Amino acid sequence: MRGIDDEEVRGRAVLLRADLNVPLDGTRITDDGRIRASLPTISKLADRGARVIVCAHLGRPSGASYAERAAGGPSLEPVARHLARLLDRPVSFASDVAGRSASEIARDLQDGDIALLENVRFEPAETSKDDQERAALAGRLASLAAGAMSDGGAHSEPLYVGDGFGAVHRKHASVYDLPRLLPHVAGDLVLAEVEVLRRLTGDPARPYVLVLGGAKPSDKLGVIGSLLGKVDRLLIGGGMSYTFLAAQGYEVGRSLLEAAQIPHVSRLLDEAAGNGVEIVLPLDIVAATHFAPGADHDVVPATAIPADREGVDIGPQTRTLFAEKLADAKTVFWNGPLGVFEFPAFAAGTLAVAKAISAVNGLTVVGGGDSAAAVRSLGLSEDAFGHISTGGGASLEYLEGATLPGLTALEEDR
Repeated sequence: MRGIDDEEVRGRAVLLRADLNVPLDGTRITDDGRIRASLPTISKLADRGARVIVCAHLGRPSGASYAERAAGGPSLEPVARHLARLLDRPVSFASDVAGRSASEIARDLQDGDIALLENVRFEPAETSKDDQERAALAGRLASLAAGAMSDGGAHSEPLYVGDGFGAVHRKHASVYDLPRLLPHVAGDLVLAEVEVLRRLTGDPARPYVLVLGGAKPSDKLGVIGSLLGKVDRLLIGGGMSYTFLAAQGYEVGRSLLEAAQIPHVSRLLDEAAGNGVEIVLPLDIVAATHFAPGADHDVVPATAIPADREGVDIGPQTRTLFAEKLADAKTVFWNGPLGVFEFPAFAAGTLAVAKAISAVNGLTVVGGGDSAAAVRSLGLSEDAFGHISTGGGASLEYLEGATLPGLTALEEDR
């Protein structure tokens, strides 16, 4: 894929698809990691004299029309204000995606200016399964960018920059259809993500340890199956570990359980053994009476979780064991918290494993999503890890070997 360094952008309208999908508490941004990850590409383009039009989504607004989605969905306006503060430069905000407000703002852009469009998912066509509906929205966005072109610019067409890695696994109008209409390149963030993931799926330094947590094994079984022939060790914790324990015949009480996945998990365990992959499951569990921050809890053996309790974290023996299994690693990929880290009483397991990963002398990759959020919320330095992905789902699908529509579009010649 070509990058933005391969293009002249001064005086040129650049339609930048970014990933600014951050969690909100009302209008307060609770984790701005994805915004900060987008800053280098936005700054580089503006500093080089581009007229930057940022397109992004926020949440999953529902409704059959733009009006319905805008009425009930989250606006990107708080993100525009935060982005301006982080960049220390003005960011114009369009109150629609490709309508009157967006057109007026685009026409007024000067070299080095930045604008942010309203939540692109307010447009039902953005996520439509109908190719023609998506193509029509892509055409409107391309026309919008054309209206921002400098009359004296060296290029006759705007440039599309795909930098929203967290959305590249979606066949959406702004991700897949739009780059097929315009000259296009990948942003620095997408190039960095792809480079790291290629290292994980190529010939990584060994021992290669995969650490998986999170709620459901069904979200991760594809990754496990794809990487079983590449990793040396697989550490499993969090909610998904209870299905693995159940597959071995153990009681898991009221813990998260995907009973329908037990046969699949059993086959994976057999396959791992056949490939010489070491599977490391919890030795002990923090088991609570119910799911609440202040719930009564005890540490119990992972093989004997009481029937009236639910697992909420890995126990101290498991934290020590996982740290030992990570100590000699040269490559680590971690996706999914090891417990309910949002509750301070049940965050110790995730914190201990994160610290052990940060101490690894090699490539350490945090696979986005809740794992990245845990790093930031638990007060760990992001610099302690080799790479923190911005795309949990996209990272997992890439590692599974899936075709990602957004990357396919960026790789195609126009």
